Amino acid sequence: MDKYIGRLLDGRYEILEVLGTGGMAVVYKARCHRLNRLVAIKILKDEYTQDEELRRRFQAESQAVAMLSHPNIVSVYDVSSSGGADHIIMELIDGITLKQYMEKKGVLNWKETLHFAMQIAKALEHAHGRGIVHRDIKPHNIMVLKNGSVKVADFGIAQVTNQSSTMTTEALGSVHYISPEQAKGGRVDNRSDIYSLGVVMYEMIAGRVPYDGDSPVAVAIQHINGGAMPPVMFNPNVPKGLEQIILRAMSLAPRDRYATAGAMLYDMDEFRKDPSKVFPEAGTKVDDATQVLPADLEQQAKNVAPQPEKTAPQRERASKSARPKQEERSRGTTLAIASCVLVGIIAIIIFVMVFPWDSLRNETEMVKVPSLVGQPYSGLPTYPGIKVEHYGHAYSDVYPKGQIMHQEPAAGQEVVAGTKVYIIESIGPEIKTMRDLSGEKKQDAIEHLKNLKLSLKIESRNQPSKDIKEGYVIRTEPAAGEPLNKGDTVILYISGKSTAVVPYVVGDSWSEAEQKLNSEGFDTIGRQDVASAAPAGTVVAQSEEAGNRIEVTTKIILSISTGTPPNPTRNDGESP
Repeated sequence: MDKYIGRLLDGRYEILEVLGTGGMAVVYKARCHRLNRLVAIKILKDEYTQDEELRRRFQAESQAVAMLSHPNIVSVYDVSSSGGADHIIMELIDGITLKQYMEKKGVLNWKETLHFAMQIAKALEHAHGRGIVHRDIKPHNIMVLKNGSVKVADFGIAQVTNQSSTMTTEALGSVHYISPEQAKGGRVDNRSDIYSLGVVMYEMIAGRVPYDGDSPVAVAIQHINGGAMPPVMFNPNVPKGLEQIILRAMSLAPRDRYATAGAMLYDMDEFRKDPSKVFPEAGTKVDDATQVLPADLEQQAKNVAPQPEKTAPQRERASKSARPKQEERSRGTTLAIASCVLVGIIAIIIFVMVFPWDSLRNETEMVKVPSLVGQPYSGLPTYPGIKVEHYGHAYSDVYPKGQIMHQEPAAGQEVVAGTKVYIIESIGPEIKTMRDLSGEKKQDAIEHLKNLKLSLKIESRNQPSKDIKEGYVIRTEPAAGEPLNKGDTVILYISGKSTAVVPYVVGDSWSEAEQKLNSEGFDTIGRQDVASAAPAGTVVAQSEEAGNRIEVTTKIILSISTGTPPNPTRNDGESP
């Protein structure tokens, strides 16, 4: 059983049940006895409590986030450390994640996309104004409430988890939404959150993420290279103005994105008021020489009274007085032009001398990407026209430690000379161990074991228990902490009756019979189809007699009718 269930933290928070498990913390439902309300408590996992630096950052970031107060941000009530548990007390949200919402609804229309995006942008504007960058904006961290409003969760916590350099599945769980600078391990600021919001909007309106691939590394490199297909390619109903907002937020260079969440909000509000609005393309401006006067100013220019014409003597005097000034201006202009020409000639000479013409020629030269996968990274030879860049390490069951397990671009592609080829170096297979599953629901334990992707053979056996609630795990074989290898058999000992009375299921359908047997604790049920005149799909026989009390681990085989009677035979054994 989970060691925190039933405990009282800080003398007031009673832990009731597990709500979910993340990469670095477990979230529990709890009751605050002082204010008589339900709350969510995020407790740092045991393996992280030994890292003092991580604990310090966890506390500091959480305390900073606790200062935020906005209707679109999940409230943090308190941050504490007691009884060996570093934890955050948060608002308990009655809703689902935006990811779950999208999975249920599929492609969202532009109105719903804008409705959610504006609320997320308001949350970012509030946090950024207080110096807090989220760093992990994704649909999984956005809660949708029953009234249609959204709340952003896990503000600031992502900074603590971003310190890991090894590319585990958990560490790269957000790879579809990270900004290019995050993918490169560069400096992160407010505009990184704006990029991630653009990706979330893209997914809502297009029904898919802008970049996807066979591995997290491949996706990260696509973010670095940019060039996502416009969402209108996947959804022809995307309004032009909304697409412009999304693509500007997703600009490759931070300087090309919205400078602030407030600026992005302004454009979204302008589009909301006028869905036909199309924004000026970046870098365009109206030429002063081609501007047309407004009608009222044009009329005023026409109505200006003409000046009386000067007499000949007046023109002569004006010409004489103006001539020296004109000549002076003419000489000045000539000198200025000559100076500009001279500077231009010097600049051209310098440009010709110092410009790297070789690199310009190389840019037009195409080379084929070599095959690097499977080669040892140490001692890797140099390849003409290719720059190999080490991107990181990852676990691999296929490639031994030190070998290159992934490259991007792939071998055989034609690329411009000088292109970087990013490689991932294997650190060998990840050694997985049996987690302590005691106290967890049977189905949750089975789901966890399947997610390990080790092709484990999972068996369950009932055992009576006074301490563990029925249907929950008592212990496992192998025990907690022991290594798990591919194809191992794992036995879950589940709290429940060790024996039970066999129910009568003849005449029931397969599903009805299975449900009856399961409800009595029988999990190992076999099926064999037999020729019978009984309706197809109904049970015509059961291997264990009804009414007998037997071990719940006993396998019960049900004979299911095919609906076709067996062929009759004569006494002499011949068919008629």
